[in-house]
Amino acid sequence: MAADDLLVLVAGGDQRAFEELYGLVSGPVYGLVRRVVRDPAQSEEVAQEVLLELWRSAARFDPGRGSALSWILTLAHRRAVDRVRSARAAGEREQREALRAGEPAFDQVAEEVEAGLEREWVRRCLRRLTDLQRQSVTLAYYDGYTYREVAERLSLPLGTVKTRMRDGLTRLRECLGGAA
Repeated sequence: MAADDLLVLVAGGDQRAFEELYGLVSGPVYGLVRRVVRDPAQSEEVAQEVLLELWRSAARFDPGRGSALSWILTLAHRRAVDRVRSARAAGEREQREALRAGEPAFDQVAEEVEAGLEREWVRRCLRRLTDLQRQSVTLAYYDGYTYREVAERLSLPLGTVKTRMRDGLTRLRECLGGAA
């Protein structure tokens, strides 16, 4: 019996048809997986997963879209590529962790100096803003107030505060652009 016919029977739960289909496709599935994955043990595992998926998802096969063998080999190829990608990602994670573990601790003095310089740059840029812009930005970003709360604290209309904030943030961005 042809693989297409067998796969239709497998979709109906026919175990004998699955045994026959298994005999027909297990070799090509393993061969394809082996070429992609390369490791024999991993290839056997992936081929087993593909054949198990074949049993579970046989009903998804559409004979109008191609042959059973090409559908099965597509499943196998996708699963093999997924395994290779997963193994590669795991290797990269391990490599990053190894590099991270071997890295020297950061230089705390240098970090503090750099942070101090950045704070001083921000202070200089804040001094270039108008009083209302500086107050609005300081209340919102350093004290954590919402625009509405800033407007209430400064006894100004919300729209005015929003405009001053926008203008102030634009000037800050331009000023801080020189720090980079």
